Amino acid sequence: MKPDIQDIGGAPVIVGAGIAGLMTALHLAPQPVVLLCGTALGTDTSSTLAQGGLAASLGSDDSPELHLTDTLAAGDGLCNESIARRVVEATPCAIEYLVRLGAPFDRDLDGKLRLGLEAAHSRRRVVHAAGDATGRELFRALLAAARRTSSIKILEGMTALRLVVEERGIVGILGVLRRDLCALPTRRVVLATGGIGGLFNDSTNPLTSFGHGLALAACAGAELADLEFVQFHPTALDVARRPMPLVSEAVRGEGAMLVDEDGNRFLAGTPGGELASRDVVARAISDQLAAGHRVYLDARHCLGAKFAKRFPAIEAACKQAGIDPAVEPIPVRPAAHYHMGGVAVDAEGRSSVNGLWACGEVARTGLHGANRLASNSLAEAVTTAAWVAASVAGTCAGWQWPRFPAMAPRRPDPSTIRQLVSNALGIKRNGKALRDAVATLLPIAVGERAAADPSLVALLIAIAALRREESRGSHYRSDFPSRANAALPSRLTLATASENAVALSWQTSERSC
Repeated sequence: MKPDIQDIGGAPVIVGAGIAGLMTALHLAPQPVVLLCGTALGTDTSSTLAQGGLAASLGSDDSPELHLTDTLAAGDGLCNESIARRVVEATPCAIEYLVRLGAPFDRDLDGKLRLGLEAAHSRRRVVHAAGDATGRELFRALLAAARRTSSIKILEGMTALRLVVEERGIVGILGVLRRDLCALPTRRVVLATGGIGGLFNDSTNPLTSFGHGLALAACAGAELADLEFVQFHPTALDVARRPMPLVSEAVRGEGAMLVDEDGNRFLAGTPGGELASRDVVARAISDQLAAGHRVYLDARHCLGAKFAKRFPAIEAACKQAGIDPAVEPIPVRPAAHYHMGGVAVDAEGRSSVNGLWACGEVARTGLHGANRLASNSLAEAVTTAAWVAASVAGTCAGWQWPRFPAMAPRRPDPSTIRQLVSNALGIKRNGKALRDAVATLLPIAVGERAAADPSLVALLIAIAALRREESRGSHYRSDFPSRANAALPSRLTLATASENAVALSWQTSERSC
């Protein structure tokens, strides 16, 4: 089937229309840009589900240096300090930009931005919108601004299936626009596709978030980094609904406690308690569940009747499940939430492939290291989007009609591998399960089934997890429970993929792309 080639004049193309994609498009204005969204705008995006806010040093008792210290501590030795410093210093200005676009951040009675406390932060520094609907409100403001901007063309219903590469550079995108094979000639592509939570049974991410951008980047020959680091949010609402509703860390920041079915507070002896780093809390809850206990978040004593006003979205999700958080403890369990690894990029968001950038969760900037500090994800997206846009705008737009392939992969579907991924790549991992997962995923990843691209992403994560023979941050190996002395980032590139085999190049050192 010959693709329908659309002439977009060589404009840059952004794959993904969440907060990272919209921010990048807005910063590119008035330069023309094409924004691809595989579904209707605002659906199947982690951005609109984000309850947490933006971490920024705005309080009188705070500073970028303190924010940086907390970020580096959470990252467990794998953060890129220069990138982290640049992000925490830029976030206050990014928040001012969002306010000018109409973002309705919560404020105190005196008009100042209200600052919340979340896990592993030493200060109150998290700004929210509509209590626990920050992502949704930011998305609304950014989408409204994008629709007012004539230079932004949005293609809803277009799924990118492959990046077309010639002579080591991007020359176009092959995809499906609704049902028709479609091709866009361009030498500039920005991936803003989000995370990988949809690979797991228990996840706060949309089911379609399987690592789409990672598959595109890997097949284009881009370098990926730190794929083994997957963050599990400790407190997702323990119900059958998928994606699982998140019970924001801010609830624990207000004083809610984690207890078992008998009301025992099992984190009482843990440094930081309920506000210890996410990996510590998630593993503690996982251990309780594995021992046959139930786990609840009890906010009755600290919020009670005030719960609905402070956390309206969480209260609504609880009520839908027949739970009144004002008078009942909330059943919770960990769920896949955020991916610290991703496309290896430099300080401007450039990947190792000419003409390819990445922004947001799909990018590995080095900010998060082995474990993301709460509410640093939106901060990363809104700051780095400006740097990515500046880099794209400063790159030559020259292009030519490339030779597009007549065939494209199937629309990806991760449903058949979720149980396997959940078993092998969960909160606690071990070498045997990882090796078995690699053996099972490999023939699927190099095949032509709808699960091929999701299996490729899961395969690369499993290989990265197998090679990291230590426990660090969100990556825990029961067969290697100690932390190694050296903190080495892991970077890989997919060289070739053929029947029952993949060829990878691998290195364990930091370098710029």
